[in-house]
Amino acid sequence: MVRASTALAGLVGGAVAVAGGWSLYQRYTTEQVPYTVVARVGDAELRRYPATVLVETVADSQREAFGRLFRYIDGHNAGDAGISMTAPVATDRGTEVSMTAPVEVGPGTDVSMTAPVERGRDGDGVRMAFYLPAEYDLESAPQPLDESVSLVVVPERTLAVRRFSWRATAERVGRETERLLETLSSADVETTDEPFYMGYDAPWTLPFLRRNEVAVEVAR
Repeated sequence: MVRASTALAGLVGGAVAVAGGWSLYQRYTTEQVPYTVVARVGDAELRRYPATVLVETVADSQREAFGRLFRYIDGHNAGDAGISMTAPVATDRGTEVSMTAPVEVGPGTDVSMTAPVERGRDGDGVRMAFYLPAEYDLESAPQPLDESVSLVVVPERTLAVRRFSWRATAERVGRETERLLETLSSADVETTDEPFYMGYDAPWTLPFLRRNEVAVEVAR
């Protein structure tokens, strides 16, 4: 019995180690939107992000929004370009949404999606957006075929960001967002838009290794 328990513990520990190693490998080999930390306010970072191209949509639910964007990167675009999806989904205060396993489809040019993915509210709907790599602009990025999906350019901006781990449940995202806004308010840092969530990991990532962030744009 002791030997069996020891063997089982060893197998579980090995599986955890493999999953953790793969999660970290995926994170560090996925292109991310570049930024510069310009200041720190309490436990929040103020980051300067460059202008970036996003593909975005507004839907009644996160599942619907995710499906539209996934179809875009799955080749449903004017260039018939398959997009390698290896990054997480970022959201508002709703239910957690994670990226699917990496895929690479379509006979066109491969387009790698960049981490993170952004999600926020737009009236009564859910706004979700995937960042495209820095090499793309509005002219070179594959044009969406779905009229509810669009390419947009987000101008250079400064975000206040609070980082946390474990699963990004609605309650946890809401709690971390409140803490971020309280920190900024105490430091008299003016926000200029609604907060949103950014995630970086695939669904199988172990909870304690997950990188989650809540962010809000602030005045320069």
